[in-house]
Amino acid sequence: MKKLILILGDQLSHNLSSLAQANKKNDIVMLCEVMAEATYVPHHKKKIAFLFSAMRHFADELSQKGYRVHYVTLNDNKNTGNFTSEVTRAIEMYKPHALHVTEAGEWRVQQMMKDWQENFDIPVTLHTDNRFLATHEDFAAWAKGKKQLRMEFFYREMRKKYNILINKKGEPEGGAWNYDKENRAAPPSKGLKIPKRLSHKKSQHIKDVLHLVSQKFAQNFGTLEPFHYAVTSAQAEKELNHFITHLLPHFGTYQDAMLTGEPYLYHSLLSSYINAGLLLPIDVCRAAERAYHAGTAPLNAVEGFIRQILGWREYIRGIYWHFMPEYGERNTLNAVEPLPAFYWTAQTKMNCVKEAVEHTRDHAYSHHIQRLMITGNFALLAGLDVKQVQEWYLSVYSDAYEWVEMPNTLGMALYGDGGIVASKPYAASGKYIHKMSNYCQTCVYNPEKTTEADACPFNALYWDFMARHQKTFQSNQRMGYVISTWKRFDAAKQSAILKKAAQVKDDMRQNKL
Repeated sequence: MKKLILILGDQLSHNLSSLAQANKKNDIVMLCEVMAEATYVPHHKKKIAFLFSAMRHFADELSQKGYRVHYVTLNDNKNTGNFTSEVTRAIEMYKPHALHVTEAGEWRVQQMMKDWQENFDIPVTLHTDNRFLATHEDFAAWAKGKKQLRMEFFYREMRKKYNILINKKGEPEGGAWNYDKENRAAPPSKGLKIPKRLSHKKSQHIKDVLHLVSQKFAQNFGTLEPFHYAVTSAQAEKELNHFITHLLPHFGTYQDAMLTGEPYLYHSLLSSYINAGLLLPIDVCRAAERAYHAGTAPLNAVEGFIRQILGWREYIRGIYWHFMPEYGERNTLNAVEPLPAFYWTAQTKMNCVKEAVEHTRDHAYSHHIQRLMITGNFALLAGLDVKQVQEWYLSVYSDAYEWVEMPNTLGMALYGDGGIVASKPYAASGKYIHKMSNYCQTCVYNPEKTTEADACPFNALYWDFMARHQKTFQSNQRMGYVISTWKRFDAAKQSAILKKAAQVKDDMRQNKL
């Protein structure tokens, strides 16, 4: 019985559940670059180049292992441009008896696959994605009956399930589950030595793809070169080993820090490889755990890193699938302000935002504090349209897929889901940015001022946000003090702040901020 096995661009794992069904002699393994997926949002040039390059290398590896591979490039003149029509064309070409595919990461693609089950003339089997550590059913069982779905408690269950950083007594290593309080150090004025990152030799596939992207997506956001991405599992493994050896020891302490001209600091850069399938999350967690047991990385760094993958990544995916499709329509704070141009151009006098957007433009990357507390925080305070903000995050980062982007943006950054993900909005004034970075040192705006001409825009926006939503948050235990502080301001001070916030928003709309 001949099968057609479709592998998506974020499923580049040799142990993929659908691939396990393959008979090398009879079955056809299919990968295709389609314009519909490359354009449903205006993806960063580097993101497209990374995925197409990785897909082509993965197809080569499959062929070398003896699989029969059907690969469709974007510039193939027979390419019909979308998954459904390409699968239909392959079915007509090879006459398989069945189609097998691993479940999609995104809701819209999964719905497409379910349509195939109803409309194709051959059976279509959707396999569970075995690379994730919690199935949809696992998460639903954990969530059942709970009023609040807090990541911390889900994370503890995952630690126990996979016996990661658990001692022989069944207790968490070091006596605590979470060492986040040790991972919030501000950057020192000098003395940080950031190891140089790996750069991989450009294969012919990469050269071909870079040319393709430069021709087909010239107007897309972002710079295309230099291009340093790992595009094979072997290269991604080198990235993992480099991180574990040279960066993990300092990752924890400075994971919330931000420095001018330093897009990476001690962050791993592994999320793009994990999310595309080049690295398996369990392998990454075990590698970090081994470093702790070997004494080469401290517990606060190892636990903090593992929590991002075993805890946060699995939790966010669980939230997405548990609440979709309704989740994507939420906008609890009624945020509808259009996305300002500087999210694309980096043309703003706010040095922190300029840095974050420039890093994003040049690397298709910025680390989680820049995403949450700079671009995300500004969007929250200014009330930027939640759908436009989500589309921006989905477009510009090479690790972004809707299942991971939407709950992080809508839930964590924007509080647009009404508190499903975050117990309070992650709103912060310029003083937080000043504390955790050196951005303010060279900024025209002063983080210590609120209403003056040179006041940091984040400050007035912060209090304006509290004033707009005080009824929503006055009963929130974690927000009560801030709301009470706002209420204690006299009428003149409140009026001055609100007037300044209105001016900031007007400058934002006119691209003068």
